[in-house]
Amino acid sequence: MMRGIRLAVGAAGAVIGLFGVYLLLGQGLANLLSTLVWLVGGLVLHDGVLAMATVAVVWVGALTVPGRYRSAVAAAFLVLATVTLTAVPVLGRFGARADNPTLLDRDYVVGWLVLAAAVVAVTAVGVLLRSRFRRPR
Repeated sequence: MMRGIRLAVGAAGAVIGLFGVYLLLGQGLANLLSTLVWLVGGLVLHDGVLAMATVAVVWVGALTVPGRYRSAVAAAFLVLATVTLTAVPVLGRFGARADNPTLLDRDYVVGWLVLAAAVVAVTAVGVLLRSRFRRPR
């Protein structure tokens, strides 16, 4: 039963992927080259910049954060890093236009700071509760 479901889902994924390739190839050579540039650029940015920055932060964290707090700090870092990368376009106000003031009409930096404070507060409360109710070994 499960094997049949997996096979059906895999086949559907393969068909959808092939349809996407068909649509991409139908966009013309200029769009295909542009797509390849974006794919290579994304790979270089991820592996060359983002992954190295993550390794550096984890290394510094491993040296400075006590062992019993590392998992909580790592979770908080993961949440903040993901949200920050997702929010870069609005934090940088990319796409704001003078002729349409309703685009990006909020102070997104303040919202990000509130979220960051909430993540830090929840992490701190979680660490305190864990240390308070932890059973002695």
